[in-house]
Amino acid sequence: MADFFLNTTLQIPMAQLILLMLFSTLALLFGKLRLALLINYIFCMHWAYFLSRDRLLGLGFEKFEYITLIYFLFGLAIVMVAAFSFLFHRE
Repeated sequence: MADFFLNTTLQIPMAQLILLMLFSTLALLFGKLRLALLINYIFCMHWAYFLSRDRLLGLGFEKFEYITLIYFLFGLAIVMVAAFSFLFHRE
């Protein structure tokens, strides 16, 4: 299992890195720490599950495990709860 994490290479486009830095910096400049954390989390999920899906899972679902699906659904649930909490947050 550790071999998988140590030997996996992810390629992230430079334009997306620039967008991440721009959005995170703007959120932090306006004092929105939670929004900056949410932006970083969404970018990391996008890179891991959508951009590099072929590298992580292969061309088919031969390496697919239910723990991957559960982890992804848990990540989506965190994003939804965080977005929902932004609606009712009071300073």
